[in-house]
Amino acid sequence: MKSTMMSQPNKTSAKAKLKLVVLISDTGTGTNLEAIINGIERGKINAEICAVISDKTDALGLERARAHNLKIEICPTKEALLLLLQKLNPDYICLAGWKQIVLKEVILAYQNKILNLHPGLIPDTIDVSVKNPDGTEALWNKSMLTTKAIQNFLDHKATYAGSSIHYLTLNFDFGPVLGRTFEKIELGDNVKSLYDRLKKKENALYVKILVKLCSNG
Repeated sequence: MKSTMMSQPNKTSAKAKLKLVVLISDTGTGTNLEAIINGIERGKINAEICAVISDKTDALGLERARAHNLKIEICPTKEALLLLLQKLNPDYICLAGWKQIVLKEVILAYQNKILNLHPGLIPDTIDVSVKNPDGTEALWNKSMLTTKAIQNFLDHKATYAGSSIHYLTLNFDFGPVLGRTFEKIELGDNVKSLYDRLKKKENALYVKILVKLCSNG
């Protein structure tokens, strides 16, 4: 009698969750952090946050981290960041309102691993500009922080505001762009009204990019 062997179905184990570190400061309210947390908890982002790092103990985003029982690290100086990151060993580092200068040694140690959100529309190459959805030239807002960048959109009577997420490089506010988002400027907009709308799109963009980077595919 011939023996028969039952064939076993192929079982493919899910890809291990990647490790994220989110860097925040006291310049915002932590909405990008909250968006990332929600993306993870809803199963969209195949990752876990191994730590939320802040340079300030009173950063509002820390309240969000505590509410979700996340590990918190306080890093008051830019010189201490590399050692802390080496201890945590993340797959990706998400800048979400971090206001400290990221030192050269950190950027070189984590090339194409540090995600930065910039309140402007970064081109793919330095000698070109991004086009808005209506074909007009978009503003890069290089070297501008959020409030000044949003005001710059208004001062230049731009048709669209926008933001970019890119890999941090040694070139200030420039690096491989992972995604951009646009927001049409409406008559009567001010910095708050415009950024309130744009910020929601920034939050969604951060999640979309992390879904792709941390995908099981």
